[in-house]
Amino acid sequence: MRDFPEPRAAVVAAALELFQDQGFDQTSVEQIAKAAGVSRSTFFRQFGGKEDVVFADHEVLLERLREFLAEGHDDPWGAVCAASESVFAHFAHDPELARRRYQIVRQVPVLREREIITVFRYERLFDDYLRGALPGVDPLDAVGFAALVTAVHNHVLRQLLRGKKKVPLATLQTALADVRRRYGVGVDATAGAPDDVVVAVFPRSMPIAEVTRRLRSELD
Repeated sequence: MRDFPEPRAAVVAAALELFQDQGFDQTSVEQIAKAAGVSRSTFFRQFGGKEDVVFADHEVLLERLREFLAEGHDDPWGAVCAASESVFAHFAHDPELARRRYQIVRQVPVLREREIITVFRYERLFDDYLRGALPGVDPLDAVGFAALVTAVHNHVLRQLLRGKKKVPLATLQTALADVRRRYGVGVDATAGAPDDVVVAVFPRSMPIAEVTRRLRSELD
């Protein structure tokens, strides 16, 4: 996935600083616009409202992930994991800003509710993608994998947001590799068969759709 752009970054940073200093409810759009050096009308064109400023990164990230997944991938399970990693890398790039956002969301009930909905949008995106990329996949496998990837991602991301220490991307990659093993879709699940003889050995837990996909890939 290509590098993440940072449009409207000055407005987001100004808004988060004001929210942290004087409270979300006590901060007006006019104050944010003035602090960021933009007009009130420009603010509304860019974001729509104060809540949207807090979740602006997620809106862009979700659109980028849709584009990335739509490109088509030989390994759909791996593509979902790569998408998850790209989201983590974005927030890890500026951990202080991410931590500021996290603290604000925790303090405001309406933002916590919006966060729950946003998390579900990632999960739904991954679920829909797997069902489309793997015809015949058991819906329980698709939704279960999407939910577990999302949950593992959020767990590792919270380690970054709640502390002051750096949490490397490798931490998430290791956790996602374990998710793949648990679902029987690890990258090494079928390694080692000679070219002239097809001997297929798959974990019992591997979804039938994934077995079919890997057999077709090898035979082709």
